[in-house]
Amino acid sequence: MKTQQVKTVTVYGASSPNIDSGYMDAAKRLGQIFAQSGIRIVTGAGSTGLMAAVEDGALEAGGEAIGIIPTFMVREGWMHNSLTQVIETEDMHKRKELMAQMADAVVALPGGPGTFEELMEIVTWKMLALFDKPIVILNTNGYYEPLLNMLHKSAECGFMRSEFLNAWVVVDNPEDVLPAINSALEWNPGVDKYQKC
Repeated sequence: MKTQQVKTVTVYGASSPNIDSGYMDAAKRLGQIFAQSGIRIVTGAGSTGLMAAVEDGALEAGGEAIGIIPTFMVREGWMHNSLTQVIETEDMHKRKELMAQMADAVVALPGGPGTFEELMEIVTWKMLALFDKPIVILNTNGYYEPLLNMLHKSAECGFMRSEFLNAWVVVDNPEDVLPAINSALEWNPGVDKYQKC
């Protein structure tokens, strides 16, 4: 994938504010890197946690941050108020669908169950040839090691095909995310979609 093709990156990440500053710093740095590279980000529009950190990093560096958020979350006051653009959806399913549709690539920051669910869904879509863009996992402080080990065990035990371990790329530092996106291999599983899992 060439750099000029990457215009919009969807970023998944924690909304919890109870996060060590190292995670926050890495997320903010990633937002800055995207902004400095002329790449806009799409997030879940949250006002706290790593979601807010990556948004703030992009905005403070002069970039664009588009948030997609269900109406009920807006009513709860969970929306970041300084985003370039906000798109309200009727539910979580539409939110995730739009975030995937807008993406030239997806990056998963550390997070909890909501982030795990988003990451696993987009990985599953890639396995089913419903999404063919790069997926990068930012493994700050080795956060994702248990999940990555579980995915490898899944392949070892025959619960998924071993080639699907190539559906994502893992990097440790924000500076490595964009090179990983730009060097990602074209996704072509080469098997019938009904036999992918």
